[in-house]
Amino acid sequence: MSNVILWFRRDLRLADNPALQYAVEQGHRILPLFIWEPDEDSDWTPGAASRWWLHHSLVHLQHQLRRLGADLIIQSGDPAQILAQLGKQYAIDEILWNRLYEPHQVVRDGNLKTTLIDTGIVARSFNARLLIEPWQLLKGDGGPYRVFTPFWKMLQRLYVESRPKAAPTSLNAISVADTDNLPIDALRLLPDKPWDEGLYSHWRPGEIGAHARLHAALDGALIDYTTGRDHPGHAGTSRLSPHLHFGELGPRQVWFAVRAWAAGNSGPGYVEAADSFLRQLGWREFAIHLLYHFPHTADAPLDARFNHMPWSTDAGTALRAWQTGRTGIPIVDAGMRELWQTGWMHNRVRMLVASLLTKNLRIHWLEGARWFWDTLVDADLANNTLGWQWVAGCGADASPYFRIFNPVVQGERFDPKGDYVRQWVPELRALPEKWIHQPAAAPANVLAEANIELGRDYPLPIVDLKTSREDILRLWDIIKRQPRE
Repeated sequence: MSNVILWFRRDLRLADNPALQYAVEQGHRILPLFIWEPDEDSDWTPGAASRWWLHHSLVHLQHQLRRLGADLIIQSGDPAQILAQLGKQYAIDEILWNRLYEPHQVVRDGNLKTTLIDTGIVARSFNARLLIEPWQLLKGDGGPYRVFTPFWKMLQRLYVESRPKAAPTSLNAISVADTDNLPIDALRLLPDKPWDEGLYSHWRPGEIGAHARLHAALDGALIDYTTGRDHPGHAGTSRLSPHLHFGELGPRQVWFAVRAWAAGNSGPGYVEAADSFLRQLGWREFAIHLLYHFPHTADAPLDARFNHMPWSTDAGTALRAWQTGRTGIPIVDAGMRELWQTGWMHNRVRMLVASLLTKNLRIHWLEGARWFWDTLVDADLANNTLGWQWVAGCGADASPYFRIFNPVVQGERFDPKGDYVRQWVPELRALPEKWIHQPAAAPANVLAEANIELGRDYPLPIVDLKTSREDILRLWDIIKRQPRE
């Protein structure tokens, strides 16, 4: 029997946790540990919404561990120093963790394993975050995939489904001195100003909340997921993304539950819905695959031709209007306000707001990526990078640059009655369906009947969609002539 540190990171769960499972099966004495890295050497330290979620997820995990006779030890600082100190103090033989795939994490963990070897401590890492590791899923020539469809086909071919492991019923825990443990509040993850009230009414961080969300999706959203997921005014998505990001739920658990759901219900519609949903799980895997193999893409385009893109150099006013949901384009403003109030935004609307920012306003995609990073509870570097580069046209499997979403047309198609806009842009609530997505085109008498004065009650559009589309296409003609590097 050995003494081990179980280093929790973004795997904040007890069920189907490979590092924890290994420790329990080996009969080891366990010191559960979480390290907050406020000075982490990365431009992508967790944003405000992520920190809110992390606080509550840690509280939940701490309660769960205490029920098993253990405590979650909280430390803050450099993991290498903390692990070495605790390793010596508590005669630790092994340090266990589940792998992360962000560029700075990969480098840091590699260096840490080397450092620990010099101290005589064994470091073991496990896969709790993916169906298949990025280095296991490669093309025939040994290189990484850059197109989703062949990646997805190969993943389905290689992945071997198995029943997820249940959480342990008890732990053999190492007793730790109170002086070695910080209260979670000491990490100061919650905001000083109470902007987070809306998050409490929409989310339940923690493993129990994750499973409740999964079961709610199986009982509701998945039934018509194939079509329902495109309509932001309809509860047609699972909203599992923040739970997956923080590892309160693992992809193997989701895969198994969705396949079991489809097998337990008759009719081809269930299989089709399950396939459509799991495909989205595949996109999550693809995003991590890309970031792992092309680590520079967190800050630079995968398609190097876009290094020559003449982004706007005077974007302050337009960027602020976009951030605050005051663009004068209703479905975009609805999405940005939903994001601010709930820490989340419907995926189709994410594409629309990103298209407007990068293609109509010609603002650098990194400006949008950083705003999402600070405001999304599911902010994930791989998913965020893939999404923004896909819409901007500069990433792998990217949306062609000439595909520019028209937010008015998209709103009329996917929010035909205007329910989504009315929910988040209440000043337009009295407009009839015909004009809800384009109030600037509404006749004066219609606006008067709705008691709306454009420029006073709701802004005029900050950009002409037709003209800006033509402008960006002319720029794209120049960019596409650049040689690929």
